[in-house]
Amino acid sequence: MRWKVYGERPVYQDPWLNVWVADIELPDGQRFEHHVVKLRPLAVAAVVNDRREVLMLWRHRFITDTWAWELPMGLVEAGEDPAAAAAREALEETGWRVSDVRPLIYAQPAAGITDSEHFVFRADPAEFTGPPTEQNESDRIAWVPLAELRDLVARREIVSSATLVGVLALLLDEAD
Repeated sequence: MRWKVYGERPVYQDPWLNVWVADIELPDGQRFEHHVVKLRPLAVAAVVNDRREVLMLWRHRFITDTWAWELPMGLVEAGEDPAAAAAREALEETGWRVSDVRPLIYAQPAAGITDSEHFVFRADPAEFTGPPTEQNESDRIAWVPLAELRDLVARREIVSSATLVGVLALLLDEAD
């Protein structure tokens, strides 16, 4: 059931988003053009303290006009290790420096339309270094008890797929 790819070409490209058209053939012989959104990898930090709380940002996303809790996250720069990117984003967005960063889970959130990769890392402990250097990321930063995460998901106060995957993996990790 493997689809054949005969080639692809860019339609739109910039540092944030690339749209390509792929010439594909389905296993039954149908051949057509399929649009593909190509994105840089995303690194996510699930920072946990000794009180069983996770570091989160309350932020607005203008595209969906929604407010929700998110884990610190950002795009991986060219040549940057995803774990280093997760640590960098945690520091820039929250002011908390992490040292022990280890893989928690890997996800491809919409593999039918995009090549997006989400690398989620767990980090504990963390050291506060001062206010975040990235001033436009969130309305507030808080340590959220792990015990409250399920309720936040149920109330749609956590909706970002990267954060959902991260907090669900974190809860599984804690259950072990």
